Amino acid sequence: MVSVPQEKRYNPGVSDISILPTPAEIRAADRKIAPHIRRTALRRSDSLSDFLGGDVWLKLECEQLTGSFKIRGATNVLGSFDEFARARGVVTASAGNHGLGIAAAAMKFGVTATVFAPHTAPAVKIAGIRALGASVDTSAATYDAAEALARADAQRTGATFVSPCCGRLLLAGQGTVALEVLEELILLRTVIVCVGGGGLVAGMAGMMHVEAPHARMIGAQSERTNAMALALASGLPTTIPDAPTLADGLAGQADAEMLAQGQAALQSIAVVREQDIASAIAFLWIEEGLRVEGAGAVGVAAALAGLVPKLEFPAVIVVSGRNIDEARHRDILEGRYEST
Repeated sequence: MVSVPQEKRYNPGVSDISILPTPAEIRAADRKIAPHIRRTALRRSDSLSDFLGGDVWLKLECEQLTGSFKIRGATNVLGSFDEFARARGVVTASAGNHGLGIAAAAMKFGVTATVFAPHTAPAVKIAGIRALGASVDTSAATYDAAEALARADAQRTGATFVSPCCGRLLLAGQGTVALEVLEELILLRTVIVCVGGGGLVAGMAGMMHVEAPHARMIGAQSERTNAMALALASGLPTTIPDAPTLADGLAGQADAEMLAQGQAALQSIAVVREQDIASAIAFLWIEEGLRVEGAGAVGVAAALAGLVPKLEFPAVIVVSGRNIDEARHRDILEGRYEST
């Protein structure tokens, strides 16, 4: 059994806030992508509020058009392409949801897209990417290997590589999640966000740190996707072994740029067990009627497991995605999921 600390903290003095998008950049992204995405609901959870003893709201990015927030950043990036860049096409690496976002944006703007994904990516995500007209290569064993293939392909073909986690335009698009939250709940005190490479939390922090500095930004990830937590603790880029996880969308390393994003964005980060994620997936279905994938459930898992000490209310938890294979979801609901 992996020993999971209550909350990993780091020294915010080492961070460089300039890596985050500005509120002006986030508002510009919002204007650009608004016709192409869905403004998702911010819904009070009676069940979580009762359990945790204060007002808890869920930002339902699981109801986004491609099933996750990733379409926001992808649309902002591809919507900024000039004619030459559109003609060259786009290539990316993805555990699935970023690929869906890129494929949807590429279809919208008439751009040829190629997505490299690990062969372990959920079938529902790969099928969705192909249905949107993008080419998919699943020959890589891990996400990091898929990214290496994608970068090599971009160099060979001249296509634009779009990172799933980094880049100012991408972060500004993801930051529109925070813009929508603040338009409805400016007095929030805590925001809990899933963290892989830090793209979502860094984008949101660009808005939150300026316009809601009273709100704590808390990250959440699984014990098997904890590269960012380890990197924040050591202050060094970190690579972790690839391991089976419910939070496949959070897999991969934390390189220097990702670490800088985490340092600038987060007050702390919680690491949850795989079984906590399974319990949160079941909770969200039974109590909230929400179909949520593992990466989308880690924030709720951290709150339910008591891994966010001194939780201040109102609190917002971003439910970042819904794209979970039907068989896995059924196994979790019927109590057949076992972490290995």
